[in-house]
Amino acid sequence: MSEFPEHGADVLTESETKLEKPKLFKVLLHNDDFTTMEFVVFVLQYVFNRSDSEAFTVMLKVHNEGVGVAGLYPYEVANMKSEKAMNLAKAREYPFLCTVEEE
Repeated sequence: MSEFPEHGADVLTESETKLEKPKLFKVLLHNDDFTTMEFVVFVLQYVFNRSDSEAFTVMLKVHNEGVGVAGLYPYEVANMKSEKAMNLAKAREYPFLCTVEEE
């Protein structure tokens, strides 16, 4: 028997599988009366890779509206970034709240 199919033998074709994009989750930053604006900007830059102007804009939204979106990510990435932000805040004794919800 040969490793190669005989001429005229059935050939397996690649089945058509459709890959769905993973659901995205919002990482939300919540306002409080103790966490400084500077720290929120730092978190947005350091954890969420936001530019200076983007970080400042999101921080103002959090400050004025009570909540702001830090970014959209697949579930595991969103949770990791949320935990990292919360750990940074905890180390500085800020009551900073960062949550994850489906888009």
